[in-house]
Amino acid sequence: MSFKQRSYFSFLRLSVLMVMLTGHLPLSGQEIPRLSNGLPDFNGVWQVLNEANWDLEPHIARHSVMMREGPVNAVPAAETLAAGAVLSVPGSMGVIEGGGRIPYNEQARRVKEDNAANWITRDPEVKCYMPGVPRATYLPHPFQIIQSDNDFFIAYQFAGAVRDIYLEDPGPAPLDSWMGWSAGRWDGDTLVVEVTGLHDGTWLDRAGSHHSYQMKVTERYTLMGPNHIDYEATIEDPLVLTEPFTIKMPIYRRMEPDARIMDFRCVEFVEELIYGEYRRYPLPRD
Repeated sequence: MSFKQRSYFSFLRLSVLMVMLTGHLPLSGQEIPRLSNGLPDFNGVWQVLNEANWDLEPHIARHSVMMREGPVNAVPAAETLAAGAVLSVPGSMGVIEGGGRIPYNEQARRVKEDNAANWITRDPEVKCYMPGVPRATYLPHPFQIIQSDNDFFIAYQFAGAVRDIYLEDPGPAPLDSWMGWSAGRWDGDTLVVEVTGLHDGTWLDRAGSHHSYQMKVTERYTLMGPNHIDYEATIEDPLVLTEPFTIKMPIYRRMEPDARIMDFRCVEFVEELIYGEYRRYPLPRD
């Protein structure tokens, strides 16, 4: 490891320690909005501003989302070379509580690394599949929360994904699905959502972080003020993890006067990618 890289990781460790010591401090002097029944009012359009969709783990910036061995150092993979800086990965302190890596078992860690090496053909995001939970929260797209006294609904811009948060026990998931089965309850001013029945075809980020059909996600949504949500998601998966881990990040209200989620029918954008080879006369792909 070079001196520059060692210095960067020393900075990461120091910064993570500072975050652990200070935590997320309340925004003083800001009252949270509330519904008529006194519950926190989450209505609005929200978006995460971080690098979690690239990689949940702490990482330095790198040339490309897919890399290969070069004559001296790793270089962009041939499949992503032409994208240049567009597919370069911005560095991040990571969003895993405690600043560590995802606690995969040895086999699952190898699968993650192999996924990363084949990102362009394996990442469900590339083919506009439903993003799953928790990834839907930190994709680079806004989402809208529609809430009443007895209902809580989330509509995501990406792929038109939606979630109905059941505030009364809905029983077990009838079957696995891309967005899972969400059961919510109030813990004071925090909405706690347990998500089960998740399809194992979703990823957690673009770095190949995967899960099994046994994954359970426990989310916590807490308003820190009128325009910020403190978001946590604890992930349990005994098939691929040695222990649960938690990700944590702020979510910001979109403040534009006309803020809304837009029509993003990405299924149409990938029809050529997925089905083009079945044309009577397929178009060139190189």
